[in-house]
Amino acid sequence: MLDWGRRFEGTVEMTQESQSSTEAAPQDAHSGIAEPMPQDACTGGIKPTPQDARTAQELLDFIGECPSMFHTTSTIGKRLAAAGFTYLPETQPWNIEQGGTYYTTRNNSSVIAFKVGTSLDNYHFQITASHGDSPTFKIKSNTELTGPGESQRLNVEVYGGAVDYTWFDRPLGIAGRVMVKNGNRVESRLYESAEPLALIPSMPPHIQRDINQQFSPNRQVDLCPLFSAGALGKSTFDAIIADELGISESDIVARDLFLVNRQQPCIWGTASEFASSPKFDDLACAYTALEAFLAAENDRSISVFACFDNEEVGSNTKQGAMSTLLADTLSRLNAALGHSCEDLRCAIAKSMLVSCDNAHAVNPNHPERFDEGNRVFLNRGIVVKEAANQKYCTDAFSRAAFCAICDNAEIPYQAFANRSDSPGGSTLGNLSNTQVSMHGVDVGLPQLAMHSSFETIGVRDVTLATRALQAFYTADLRIDGADSIELG
Repeated sequence: MLDWGRRFEGTVEMTQESQSSTEAAPQDAHSGIAEPMPQDACTGGIKPTPQDARTAQELLDFIGECPSMFHTTSTIGKRLAAAGFTYLPETQPWNIEQGGTYYTTRNNSSVIAFKVGTSLDNYHFQITASHGDSPTFKIKSNTELTGPGESQRLNVEVYGGAVDYTWFDRPLGIAGRVMVKNGNRVESRLYESAEPLALIPSMPPHIQRDINQQFSPNRQVDLCPLFSAGALGKSTFDAIIADELGISESDIVARDLFLVNRQQPCIWGTASEFASSPKFDDLACAYTALEAFLAAENDRSISVFACFDNEEVGSNTKQGAMSTLLADTLSRLNAALGHSCEDLRCAIAKSMLVSCDNAHAVNPNHPERFDEGNRVFLNRGIVVKEAANQKYCTDAFSRAAFCAICDNAEIPYQAFANRSDSPGGSTLGNLSNTQVSMHGVDVGLPQLAMHSSFETIGVRDVTLATRALQAFYTADLRIDGADSIELG
């Protein structure tokens, strides 16, 4: 029996997306149809505050520390260690106690952290999952391509669904991991170039007259970054890497290195409404989920933070959302606490996942590209995403639960769905559920220019997303199958 109303104890009555507003609805310039304003109650308006700007700047600083997925995991690990979390290597037995805080990693590119409550009469997990990789270009093992005039280029391959033209004429660094010989060991080293090392030059209109009409870059030809005009002579790419690492070139065994847009992130606009940076998809969600996880206190659940690698290439790797990483972590945690396999299955059935990956805000130049009734905007709050094809894992149950949490905490949110004639994208929530099945909802910060090398979000949304995810972690969720949920 479904019993939503009063089962959401202490919350407001369930409403339709909480998008009512007394403000006048703006007009769609293309259709002339009045659109409902996204929820704006309890925000004090959508103009960012000085504190919002400081919070957004902290996100930009975080992104600066995360030029690759390996750096992201390292940065998060340092944050967790500084907060008192104990590192649990996958290669060793785990000792876990109620009240403890722990984290583990896989491949040095995915990380899962958890806080174990002490009042676990309703033993379950409250999980956020994001990803630490972003569309870019991976440098091939045989790297160097020669060109006219003794020029040298890098041989690269696209990683994820990059918007190719946004990578032209920008200062490019290189970052990732390098496998290095050290005696009879081979060790993993983080690498980030100290300065920009490359640039992909565009063609001028004087030479390619139709450049603004028909430019469609060939990834084998047009997207090879220039890294020397001849001054490096016979120097090899590995020699440059080795010099910066302080090792011999012959010590390099293998590498996973990627291009990095070194354009400086910034907060901009007369009212400081916008922030632009590489990698908002999905480091904005990784950051806000981490901040919420660290700040939240909930002794009645096991709070879990996950940041996976390889979402941009399908998640089906040993460290992706389709891997056994989350399942292994929960299983080992459960066993270390002295619970049975049956206890674990019951706990997972009472658990909830919030899949955190950014959403498409309306491009003001093309509002017609977005669904008329499910458009989202910058600085109006976190977005709940849904799709009939279940590329987003949101359904009525999980949507109602998350929205009730936000309503209870007086935190605004928005609703996104793709146009019915546009398939849209996907994310990691439904993929993670193939390994660990539980109620899940897809959310994210609204952003412009997703998969560009330089993306844009609303400054206020960093604060609002953090608040929403903290409210989720703090809530005392009591899930009864798919019949009801109580919010303590």
